[in-house]
Parts: sequence; C-alpha cells; structure tokens
Amino acid sequence: MAGNDLGSLLGGLLGGSGGQGGSGGGGNILGALLGALTGGGGGAQAAGGAGGAGGAGNNPLGGLMDMLTKSGLADQAQSWVGTGDNKPVSGAEIAKALPDETLAKVAEQAGVTPQDAADQLAQALPQAVDKLTPEGSVPSGSLEDIIKQQNL
Repeated sequence: MAGNDLGSLLGGLLGGSGGQGGSGGGGNILGALLGALTGGGGGAQAAGGAGGAGGAGNNPLGGLMDMLTKSGLADQAQSWVGTGDNKPVSGAEIAKALPDETLAKVAEQAGVTPQDAADQLAQALPQAVDKLTPEGSVPSGSLEDIIKQQNL
C-alpha cells in the first residue's frame, strides 16, 4: 500500500498524473521498485531497519545508489545526484544492476515483463533521483520525508 502512495508521489514528482496509467510517467514503476527495495509488500512503512537495499530502511534511495555504483553505473548514478546533466542508462544496464528477484517483484507489481520494467526504470530513474537530490547529495531521512521536504 505504501508503495502505491510513493508511486503517486513520484508520479507527481515526474510531472505525471500519479495515476495507474501503465506507461504514462514513471511513478508506478518507481513505487514498485522502492517497495521492493524496502522489503516488499508492506512498502516503506513495514521495512523497519532490517531488510531492503543494504539495510536502507525507510530510505531505499541510498541503497539503490550503492547497488548501481557496485554494478558499474557509478558515473550515471552520480550524474543524477549531481547538479549537471543526467547521463542516460539502458534497460539492460538496470536489469544487470538489480537483483533478479527485485526486478521480478517490480515487474509483477507493475504488471509488465521484467525487461519492460527495466526499460521503464531506465527512463524514470535519472529524473526521479535528480529531483530527489537537489543539493547534489543523497539526503537522509525517510523517502516520504525527502519528497515532502522538496515540496513535491
């Protein structure tokens, strides 16, 4: 449930409707990714401090950035956080960076194939990370707090 709320927030963040419109905007696919990274079904609230991306707890953004960095996408990920232009990333690179089970969970929640999920994430992540990190660094706090602090 919290994943859907985050999806709506992220949909608004990306200029989309935040609704359930399959390929429109990246909110739903990002909400599914963030839900999977924070511990799955319960979304951000159920994750606590235990699971998620490298123990990221309620803020999977840092864990996601670590995951991308470790898989060879450091330049792209840092360009999204930094204040310059965002470097593109391909669906194949995203599929390689994310654990198979995470990508499968995201695809299932979004109602698409894993490859489609990776392609959609490749389109949505650079803009979402860029907007969530306006100061040029990954902020601390829960993801919902970060979104609210940015007045998004």
